[in-house]
Order: sequence, then structure tokens, then C-alpha cells
Amino acid sequence: MFSKTLIILLIVNFVSDSYGQKNKKFFRKDYTYIDATETFYKINSLPSTWADAKRICALEGAIFWHPDNELEAKAVIEFWKKTKPNIPWLWTAFSDILVEGRFETVEGKPSSEVFTNWQHGTPDNYQGNEDCTHMSTVPDMNDYRCDSKALFICKKTLQSLEWNNNCDMPNLDYTYSPTTGKCYKLHTTPLNWTEANDRCQLEQSTLAVIRNSLEADYLVKLIQSTPKPRIKGKYQRGVYHLGFHNRFNEGWQTITGKPLESEDEDWFDNYKPDGEDECGSMFFNGRLINTDCDMKSLFICQHGADSLLEPIDIRLSSQPYVGGGVE
Repeated sequence: MFSKTLIILLIVNFVSDSYGQKNKKFFRKDYTYIDATETFYKINSLPSTWADAKRICALEGAIFWHPDNELEAKAVIEFWKKTKPNIPWLWTAFSDILVEGRFETVEGKPSSEVFTNWQHGTPDNYQGNEDCTHMSTVPDMNDYRCDSKALFICKKTLQSLEWNNNCDMPNLDYTYSPTTGKCYKLHTTPLNWTEANDRCQLEQSTLAVIRNSLEADYLVKLIQSTPKPRIKGKYQRGVYHLGFHNRFNEGWQTITGKPLESEDEDWFDNYKPDGEDECGSMFFNGRLINTDCDMKSLFICQHGADSLLEPIDIRLSSQPYVGGGVE
């Protein structure tokens, strides 16, 4: 009876927290909520191709913007004019990439089901190479080359908002560790160190940093418990990118600039850091190692950058990594 009551209480608590978060009307600090549409929006300031815009929105837990109706078109354009008044055009989530002449959103909605206002004479598929769409503040639309670069908007509806209560973030893929008091996600798509760092930042996280043996032990267990898909191509097996580096030749430091220090002057023990390998990683056994920044590897993100301000207790490799290699 007690166990059933506990389960009910937990369910009630989770639901109430989820609705409480929606009542706060908060998704991410870099998104703005518009009451008229009950949706969060962000104008990304880095010019990107259409495909990259779609990818970045998805990585942020949102979707590539298109106006569902005239109300949304007007509300977002008003927000756009206030936020980026000097930007005349933005990407929208329409394309006829799949079937020439049939424009649809990234969600598969045909243009007939959402707001459209084509510029006179468009779409014209100029030179047979215009499969994506821009929108102006008029608002009118124009088909354009998908490989050109422009700013874009990501959106997240309030109705679709879910919340990871343990980690206090919208990303449900992060797991809370009561041992370390932090949240982690093991990414199983190999990237180089810079790409991995960018991916964590898109999720409002950082590459993980090991401060002590408790955190090292937890990351080892996370690696052991996370299923690894079969991965094609070359990447370094058994090594996971973490958040420290020596890319500026100023000594090893975390991605927030805090120096890595140890009472032992030879902090890599018998494994001397090679000056050509300036990025930090971890073996599957929790020992740290310096690696080639261009090497593709799995990586671990950590939510909560404040943890990187605490003292770092180095736990480094006592010998070179043997085995694994690339596949």
C-alpha cells in the first residue's frame, strides 16, 4: 500500500512540476515567449545554410520556424523588427527538396495548410537550383538556393514543452547523478573536440570536467550503461572528449579558463602530455589523457557550468592508452 501511495505522489509531483514550468512560460533563457502565439522564439545570429538551420533548431530542442497562420506571421515579424531591424530576410522552414514543386515544412505540412505569401513570380526555381525559402518583413516569400547562408528563427510551442525536473532544463536526455549533483549526457555520434564543445553549448551545457574520483567513477558507469550504436567511419574508440585543453599554449585549463593544477608537478604521471595534442579526453576507465583536437570521438556533456568553478582534483592516466584504435 505504501509503495502504491509513493508512486502516486511521485506522479502527482512530476505532473505538477511540469505544469508549473509551463506556467512560468520559460523554455530557455535565449528564447522569447510571445503570448499571442503561446510560443517561444529565437533569432539565431549566425548565418547558416538552410540544412544547418534545421539541424541547429533541432539540437536546441526546438523546430525550424514557419508561420502557421497570419496571426503568427504578424507576431513574429513584429518581434523580428524589434530584435533584428536591419535584417531584411530570414530562412523559413519551407522547401521542395523532397519533391520538386511541392513545398512543405520540416514537419511535412504542405504549404496549403500554413501561412504563405509568395512574392510575385515566385517560386520560380531560378536556374533549377532554388529549393528553399526566405521570408521578408513585408511579409512575402521567395525561393532561394539552400546552400546560401542567412539568419533563421527557431520556435518551441508552450504546449510541446517538457521539463527535466531533476536537471532543471528542457532536455530529457540528461541524467541526474545524486553522487555528483550534476547532470550528464553521453553523445554517441563521434565528433572532433571543437564540434563536441559546440554541440554541448547548443544544449546549454559544457563538455564535462572531472573534478574528483567520484565524478570519474560516475562517468565510467555512465559509459558502461549507455548502449553504443554501431558506428560507421573512423573514430577513436574507448576515448571520450572532455572539457579541458591547452589550445592557447597557456597551460592546461578547463573550457571556462580555470587552470588544472596538481600538487604533483608531473600531473600526467608517467604519461607526458604531447604538445601537438592539445585537447582533453578520458579513457573508458576514467583516466584523463590529452588527444588530437581533430580526432573524432564520443563525448560527454555536463549541465551546470557553475560546477567548473570548484577546485579541480586531477585524476590522470599513468600510462599511454593501449588498444581500441579506430574502426
